[in-house]
Amino acid sequence: MSYTYLAVLLLSAAGVLVLDARFRLFCWRSPGRAAAVLAVGTAFFLAWDLAGIALGVFFHGTGQYMTGIMLAPELPLEELVFLLFLCELTMVLVMGAQRVLDRAGRTR
Repeated sequence: MSYTYLAVLLLSAAGVLVLDARFRLFCWRSPGRAAAVLAVGTAFFLAWDLAGIALGVFFHGTGQYMTGIMLAPELPLEELVFLLFLCELTMVLVMGAQRVLDRAGRTR
């Protein structure tokens, strides 16, 4: 059992959260809304994964960097953390791009 992949995911998420906090893009701009968006986004992708698992499209392979902790059959703990990270990263990128475009439009 190894926590390497989980640690990398958490470290990456921490980096995105630091940028988010510095520029107040998503979570630090409106925490309540951000929590709702993250919950809905993560739930959507989790449902997508569970449907893929049920259809036999997605399956959990063994890996030396995984914890081995399973939340459901074929659903490792790292998948849930990855989905949450994916939603946070996407929203920070969208909000950051919107801010850049807004500033570019004001300077013209």
